[in-house]
Amino acid sequence: MSIHSPDVATWLKANPHFFEEYADLVAEIFIPHPHGGRAIPIAERQILALREKNKLIENKLAELLQFGEENDQIGDKVHQLSMALLQARDLSGVLATLNYHLQEHFRVPHVAIRLWGNEVDETLSEFAPVSPDVQQLAQSLGSPYCGPYVTDEVGEWLGESSVRLKSFAQVALKIDGAPFGLLVLASEDVQRFYPEMGTLYLTRISELASAALARCLD
Repeated sequence: MSIHSPDVATWLKANPHFFEEYADLVAEIFIPHPHGGRAIPIAERQILALREKNKLIENKLAELLQFGEENDQIGDKVHQLSMALLQARDLSGVLATLNYHLQEHFRVPHVAIRLWGNEVDETLSEFAPVSPDVQQLAQSLGSPYCGPYVTDEVGEWLGESSVRLKSFAQVALKIDGAPFGLLVLASEDVQRFYPEMGTLYLTRISELASAALARCLD
Protein backbone atom coordinates (compact mmCIF):
# COMPACT_ATOMS: atom_id res chain seq x y z
CA MET A 1 0.00 0.00 0.00
CA SER A 2 1.42 3.38 -1.02
CA ILE A 3 1.44 6.29 1.41
CA HIS A 4 0.79 9.79 0.12
CA SER A 5 2.22 13.00 1.58
CA PRO A 6 -1.19 14.49 2.54
CA ASP A 7 -1.95 11.32 4.47
CA VAL A 8 1.32 11.58 6.37
CA ALA A 9 0.67 15.23 7.19
CA THR A 10 -2.85 14.45 8.39
CA TRP A 11 -1.63 11.61 10.59
CA LEU A 12 1.14 13.71 12.17
CA LYS A 13 -1.33 16.48 12.99
CA ALA A 14 -3.63 13.96 14.62
CA ASN A 15 -0.76 12.33 16.56
CA PRO A 16 1.48 15.09 17.98
CA HIS A 17 2.79 12.68 20.61
CA PHE A 18 4.83 11.06 17.81
CA PHE A 19 7.41 13.83 18.09
CA GLU A 20 7.70 13.26 21.84
CA GLU A 21 8.29 9.54 21.39
CA TYR A 22 10.77 10.03 18.54
CA ALA A 23 12.42 13.35 19.45
CA ASP A 24 15.84 12.13 18.27
CA LEU A 25 14.41 11.33 14.85
CA VAL A 26 13.50 14.97 14.25
CA ALA A 27 17.13 15.98 14.70
CA GLU A 28 18.26 13.29 12.24
CA ILE A 29 15.96 14.35 9.38
CA PHE A 30 17.48 16.87 6.96
CA ILE A 31 15.57 18.86 4.33
CA PRO A 32 16.70 21.30 1.60
CA HIS A 33 17.59 24.83 2.66
CA PRO A 34 14.77 27.22 1.48
CA HIS A 35 17.30 29.34 -0.41
CA GLY A 36 19.27 26.47 -1.92
CA GLY A 37 22.58 24.93 -0.98
CA ARG A 38 23.07 22.49 1.88
CA ALA A 39 20.44 20.42 3.61
CA ILE A 40 19.49 21.46 7.15
CA PRO A 41 17.68 19.83 10.08
CA ILE A 42 13.93 20.29 10.41
CA ALA A 43 14.43 22.34 13.59
CA GLU A 44 16.74 24.77 11.80
CA ARG A 45 14.26 25.02 8.93
CA GLN A 46 11.55 25.91 11.43
CA ILE A 47 13.71 28.63 12.91
CA LEU A 48 14.31 30.08 9.43
CA ALA A 49 10.57 30.01 8.74
CA LEU A 50 9.86 31.88 11.99
CA ARG A 51 12.50 34.48 11.17
CA GLU A 52 10.98 35.04 7.73
CA LYS A 53 7.52 35.35 9.27
CA ASN A 54 8.80 37.85 11.84
CA LYS A 55 10.44 39.85 9.05
CA LEU A 56 7.15 40.04 7.18
CA ILE A 57 5.39 41.21 10.34
CA GLU A 58 8.08 43.84 10.97
CA ASN A 59 7.77 45.12 7.39
CA LYS A 60 3.97 45.30 7.70
CA LEU A 61 4.25 47.17 11.00
CA ALA A 62 6.71 49.64 9.47
CA GLU A 63 4.32 50.17 6.56
CA LEU A 64 1.40 50.81 8.92
CA LEU A 65 3.48 53.26 10.95
CA GLN A 66 4.43 55.11 7.76
CA PHE A 67 0.78 55.31 6.70
CA GLY A 68 -0.12 56.60 10.15
CA GLU A 69 2.52 59.32 9.99
CA GLU A 70 1.41 60.35 6.51
CA ASN A 71 -2.23 60.50 7.62
CA ASP A 72 -1.25 62.63 10.62
CA GLN A 73 0.54 65.05 8.29
CA ILE A 74 -2.43 65.24 5.92
CA GLY A 75 -4.80 65.70 8.84
CA ASP A 76 -2.68 68.59 10.09
CA LYS A 77 -2.78 70.21 6.64
CA VAL A 78 -6.57 69.85 6.52
CA HIS A 79 -6.76 71.51 9.94
CA GLN A 80 -4.60 74.40 8.75
CA LEU A 81 -6.83 74.80 5.70
CA SER A 82 -9.91 74.82 7.95
CA MET A 83 -8.47 77.60 10.11
CA ALA A 84 -7.44 79.66 7.09
CA LEU A 85 -10.88 79.35 5.47
CA LEU A 86 -12.53 80.51 8.70
CA GLN A 87 -10.34 83.61 8.66
CA ALA A 88 -11.06 84.44 4.99
CA ARG A 89 -13.44 87.41 4.94
CA ASP A 90 -14.76 87.38 1.39
CA LEU A 91 -15.06 85.27 -1.74
CA SER A 92 -11.73 86.36 -3.18
CA GLY A 93 -10.07 85.51 0.11
CA VAL A 94 -11.62 82.04 0.21
CA LEU A 95 -10.55 81.29 -3.36
CA ALA A 96 -7.03 82.56 -2.72
CA THR A 97 -6.81 80.48 0.46
CA LEU A 98 -7.94 77.34 -1.33
CA ASN A 99 -5.46 77.79 -4.15
CA TYR A 100 -2.58 78.61 -1.82
CA HIS A 101 -3.07 75.68 0.54
CA LEU A 102 -3.73 73.14 -2.20
CA GLN A 103 -0.66 74.16 -4.16
CA GLU A 104 1.78 75.02 -1.36
CA HIS A 105 0.78 72.71 1.50
CA PHE A 106 -0.74 69.75 -0.34
CA ARG A 107 1.71 70.11 -3.23
CA VAL A 108 -0.92 69.92 -5.96
CA PRO A 109 0.70 71.63 -8.97
CA HIS A 110 -2.47 72.52 -10.85
CA VAL A 111 -5.80 73.68 -9.40
CA ALA A 112 -8.94 74.93 -11.15
CA ILE A 113 -12.30 75.98 -9.70
CA ARG A 114 -15.53 76.83 -11.47
CA LEU A 115 -18.65 78.18 -9.75
CA TRP A 116 -22.17 78.83 -10.96
CA GLY A 117 -25.52 79.91 -9.57
CA ASN A 118 -27.37 83.13 -8.80
CA GLU A 119 -24.43 85.06 -7.38
CA VAL A 120 -21.94 85.60 -10.22
CA ASP A 121 -18.85 87.80 -9.99
CA GLU A 122 -17.73 88.37 -13.58
CA THR A 123 -14.40 89.79 -12.39
CA LEU A 124 -13.35 86.34 -11.18
CA SER A 125 -12.25 83.61 -13.60
CA GLU A 126 -13.89 81.03 -11.35
CA PHE A 127 -17.29 82.28 -12.62
CA ALA A 128 -16.49 81.72 -16.31
CA PRO A 129 -19.48 80.01 -17.96
CA VAL A 130 -19.65 76.22 -17.84
CA SER A 131 -21.74 73.87 -19.94
CA PRO A 132 -24.74 71.88 -18.69
CA ASP A 133 -22.55 68.79 -19.07
CA VAL A 134 -20.15 70.06 -16.41
CA GLN A 135 -23.03 70.87 -14.08
CA GLN A 136 -24.41 67.38 -14.66
CA LEU A 137 -20.98 65.92 -13.94
CA ALA A 138 -20.87 67.73 -10.59
CA GLN A 139 -24.35 66.45 -9.80
CA SER A 140 -23.30 62.86 -10.51
CA LEU A 141 -20.20 62.93 -8.32
CA GLY A 142 -21.30 61.26 -5.12
CA SER A 143 -17.62 61.00 -4.18
CA PRO A 144 -14.44 62.50 -5.67
CA TYR A 145 -13.29 61.11 -9.00
CA CYS A 146 -9.61 60.19 -9.27
CA GLY A 147 -8.08 58.96 -12.49
CA PRO A 148 -6.50 59.82 -15.83
CA TYR A 149 -9.43 61.49 -17.57
CA VAL A 150 -11.24 64.82 -17.73
CA THR A 151 -13.43 66.26 -20.46
CA ASP A 152 -11.94 68.66 -22.98
CA GLU A 153 -13.86 71.51 -21.37
CA VAL A 154 -12.46 70.79 -17.91
CA GLY A 155 -8.99 70.34 -19.39
CA GLU A 156 -9.15 73.85 -20.84
CA TRP A 157 -9.53 75.27 -17.33
CA LEU A 158 -5.97 74.10 -16.63
CA GLY A 159 -4.48 76.14 -19.48
CA GLU A 160 -1.56 75.16 -21.70
CA SER A 161 -0.22 72.69 -19.14
CA SER A 162 -3.26 70.42 -19.68
CA VAL A 163 -1.49 68.47 -22.46
CA ARG A 164 1.15 67.32 -19.93
CA LEU A 165 -1.22 66.32 -17.14
CA LYS A 166 -1.63 62.60 -16.43
CA SER A 167 -3.89 62.35 -13.37
CA PHE A 168 -6.85 64.30 -12.04
CA ALA A 169 -9.16 64.62 -9.05
CA GLN A 170 -12.59 66.12 -9.67
CA VAL A 171 -14.52 67.17 -6.58
CA ALA A 172 -18.07 68.52 -6.60
CA LEU A 173 -18.82 71.57 -4.47
CA LYS A 174 -22.27 71.07 -2.98
CA ILE A 175 -24.58 72.43 -0.33
CA ASP A 176 -27.48 70.23 0.79
CA GLY A 177 -26.75 67.95 -2.15
CA ALA A 178 -27.07 70.69 -4.76
CA PRO A 179 -23.89 71.35 -6.78
CA PHE A 180 -22.73 74.91 -7.35
CA GLY A 181 -19.17 74.28 -8.44
CA LEU A 182 -16.39 71.89 -9.39
CA LEU A 183 -12.88 71.72 -7.94
CA VAL A 184 -10.25 70.10 -10.16
CA LEU A 185 -6.76 69.03 -9.04
CA ALA A 186 -4.20 67.80 -11.55
CA SER A 187 -0.65 66.53 -11.80
CA GLU A 188 1.92 65.39 -14.32
CA ASP A 189 2.46 62.33 -12.10
CA VAL A 190 0.19 59.49 -13.24
CA GLN A 191 0.19 58.04 -9.71
CA ARG A 192 -0.81 61.25 -7.91
CA PHE A 193 -4.55 60.69 -8.41
CA TYR A 194 -5.42 57.10 -9.28
CA PRO A 195 -8.78 55.25 -9.24
CA GLU A 196 -8.01 52.99 -6.24
CA MET A 197 -6.77 55.73 -3.92
CA GLY A 198 -8.66 56.69 -0.78
CA THR A 199 -10.77 59.84 -1.04
CA LEU A 200 -11.49 60.59 2.63
CA TYR A 201 -9.39 63.74 2.76
CA LEU A 202 -10.54 64.90 -0.68
CA THR A 203 -14.10 64.59 0.59
CA ARG A 204 -13.28 66.62 3.69
CA ILE A 205 -11.58 69.30 1.61
CA SER A 206 -14.63 69.49 -0.67
CA GLU A 207 -16.93 69.89 2.34
CA LEU A 208 -14.75 72.64 3.83
CA ALA A 209 -14.47 74.45 0.50
CA SER A 210 -18.20 74.13 -0.16
CA ALA A 211 -19.12 75.57 3.23
CA ALA A 212 -16.65 78.45 2.97
CA LEU A 213 -17.69 79.38 -0.57
CA ALA A 214 -21.40 79.06 0.11
CA ARG A 215 -21.03 81.41 3.09
CA CYS A 216 -19.61 84.09 0.77
CA LEU A 217 -22.21 83.50 -1.94
CA ASP A 218 -25.25 83.94 0.32
